[in-house]
Amino acid sequence: MNLSMVTDLYELSMANGYQQTIPDEEGIFDIFYRRVPDNGSFVVTAGLAQAIDAVADFHFEKTDLAYLDSLHLFTEKFLLFLKDFHFSGEMTAVPEGTPIFPREPILTVRGPLIQVQLFETLLLSIINHESLIATKARRITYAAQGRPIMEFGARRAQGPMSATFGARAAIIGGCASTSNLLTAKLFDVPSAGTMAHSWIEAFPSELAAFEKWAELYPDNCALLVDTYDVINSGVPNAIKVFGDLVKQGHQPIGIRIDSGDIAHLAKIARQQLDAAGFEKAKITASNALDETTIQSLLLNEKAPIDNFGIGEKLITSASDPVLSGVYKLVAVVHDGHLVPKIKISDSREKVTLPGLKKVYRLYNKQTHEAFADVITLADEEISANSQISVRSADPLDTRQHSFLRDFDFKALQTTIFDQGKPVYTSPTVKEIQAACRSALKELPEESKRLSNPNKYPVYISEELAQLQDQLIGVD
Repeated sequence: MNLSMVTDLYELSMANGYQQTIPDEEGIFDIFYRRVPDNGSFVVTAGLAQAIDAVADFHFEKTDLAYLDSLHLFTEKFLLFLKDFHFSGEMTAVPEGTPIFPREPILTVRGPLIQVQLFETLLLSIINHESLIATKARRITYAAQGRPIMEFGARRAQGPMSATFGARAAIIGGCASTSNLLTAKLFDVPSAGTMAHSWIEAFPSELAAFEKWAELYPDNCALLVDTYDVINSGVPNAIKVFGDLVKQGHQPIGIRIDSGDIAHLAKIARQQLDAAGFEKAKITASNALDETTIQSLLLNEKAPIDNFGIGEKLITSASDPVLSGVYKLVAVVHDGHLVPKIKISDSREKVTLPGLKKVYRLYNKQTHEAFADVITLADEEISANSQISVRSADPLDTRQHSFLRDFDFKALQTTIFDQGKPVYTSPTVKEIQAACRSALKELPEESKRLSNPNKYPVYISEELAQLQDQLIGVD
């Protein structure tokens, strides 16, 4: 599907206007966010691979142009420009799976203003959605303390595309598998699933349903035990079938509980399974779970659960379903000179960071733990042996000025497009997931906790701060 028409009308209206007024102006836009969902401290970036594909394939079909012409808003010259559209600019971005903090540029696009204005809606819809779900998955997998999370959300997602790319993002954020076969096929990730209650109900008895399933899938036998009565029917019937499987030389996987008091039922089911000799049979819990319920089940109730299947609360990020990433003009290039731009607001926290920028992550030389990020102007250079003067990126911080010294560092952005050509090869989803896990290990533990995480310091260089002050009009 051609996604170029997934845009807001005003994007094309502005581009049409640029062509008639400032046709040679070049623009630079940043994608960033100000607030972390669920009161967390960071967002896990995702969606870059889809963003690259969208920009590389950005074009307008004959039917698109005919529709736009019918609106009687655009000049013939502009429609001809759309007919032959080809991105000629540059893009840099933070790789997928990277934890990113408020106000840091996730993605920067530079090119003719008439071109880069057109990407706003499409890029935001991709980056905001996938980063939101990856971030939620990170929270859920953190709560599970290493227990596998199966993404089960397709039927609750806001449409097939959200189901497919949301599951991809969930894997990036730490999920072990997905029930969505299209996601598993497209991105070569593990698929998983048991059965629905309809399978049980379709047979004369629960035992008959279990026996037939074991006959069909002897090496993939995970049984749903809560259709009728977990303790008095489901688990005893599962134990009988597991016994038959073992006699035939197969090892049962376990049971799934999808309703009721899961902690209570899991404890009794564990006792029943162990008493029957099935200590290795796993217990999977599902049923509208999220990080809060998982943490309660494991920490407060000590429920003996081995895996979790998470659906609607993950695929929709139900507790906080919006990542409000924005696409802001930060500079124009006029007559060959870069002119920084700024959005000023009565709310200081909404004032943007002007100019073309870089983001660095700083590390303690002894522990190799990340201790701060610094946003600088693109032409600034920092070195590990220097002392740098910085200000907090959060304008509401009471302590604004700091000095940083004696650190290791790395730049977070990488080049994606150069002169309109893709120069970056996206890693596989499994590789992105591994990179995400590695990046998360670098962060302080207190910044990763689910409730009241400690604020991770993000600074702006003194040069960037002075430029912002100058554009705001601060003396």
